[in-house]
Amino acid sequence: MKRVIITGAAGFLGSHLAKELVAKGCDVIGIDNLSTGLRANVRELEGKPNFRFVERDVTSIEPAIEPEFAGVTEIYHLASPASPKFYQASPLETIAANTLGTRNMLEVARCLQAKFLYASTSEVYGDADVHPQPEDYCGKINTWGPRACYYEAKRLGEVYCFEYYRIHQVRMRIARIFNTYSAGLRNDDGRVISNFLTQALNGEEITVYGDGQQTRCFCYVDDTVRGLQAMMESEAAEGQIFNIGNPADYTILEIAQLIKQMTASDSAITFCPLPADDPRQRCPSIEKAKQILGWEPKIDLEEGLRRTIAAYKRALAGETRDENG
Repeated sequence: MKRVIITGAAGFLGSHLAKELVAKGCDVIGIDNLSTGLRANVRELEGKPNFRFVERDVTSIEPAIEPEFAGVTEIYHLASPASPKFYQASPLETIAANTLGTRNMLEVARCLQAKFLYASTSEVYGDADVHPQPEDYCGKINTWGPRACYYEAKRLGEVYCFEYYRIHQVRMRIARIFNTYSAGLRNDDGRVISNFLTQALNGEEITVYGDGQQTRCFCYVDDTVRGLQAMMESEAAEGQIFNIGNPADYTILEIAQLIKQMTASDSAITFCPLPADDPRQRCPSIEKAKQILGWEPKIDLEEGLRRTIAAYKRALAGETRDENG
């Protein structure tokens, strides 16, 4: 049985990855400090013999004295706030998770000779002037902006990975993950699809930032999880960066209109000032992932939204029943 560590296991993406690996028979150690992750996300796994949850902060892990990690062959390092709402509220903790936390987990990988995947972000491209963005694009970023604590920490995390690969031969790979969605995002997550769905289903105004003409791409979580596993399993991925995302792009206003239509919501669409440093466009080039990993997304936006809306409605109905006794 393959033994795997997932940091950030109680987060949105980490919990989906954990469920997939547990279902495949892997022995999974899920680590999370629950600063933004929710224990409820992994509750269904906690009774299973091949899953163990450890409430720990990756910045406090000491690689030389962690006997419970013995036998681990793969490490997925996902621990970090990922929503602008959360990382801007905890900038120093975000920096620490992606720098000290990343170094700690790389040390664990070095000691165990385990494969290592670092979850970086499309935000390292900033307000890109190249579209779509390939992995060799260096980005156009503001080191003083309100989002800098996240993307600059992720960039330094990438540097740590490359130096451990170069100096210690740690078999690392880096995933630059673009917007991912499905059921399981916190209602207060603050990102586009969770915001719009929560507002539409509750009959609230759907709030669009700016004029809504900025573009984004959205990848259904099953496709993202499949991409991360393909990276981990590929020897050719070692020492490489891959964009993991869906290259079909939409304006934010189009997303709001589509969600309003698919939920049959009476909510009005309103417009708010655009936050500082919000990029005008973001879209992955996934040619490298196609060629080396044989990976590309399979689930289009409408199908992904159909599944997500159904799950949100079930959750909302459950909350209503609880309130009514």
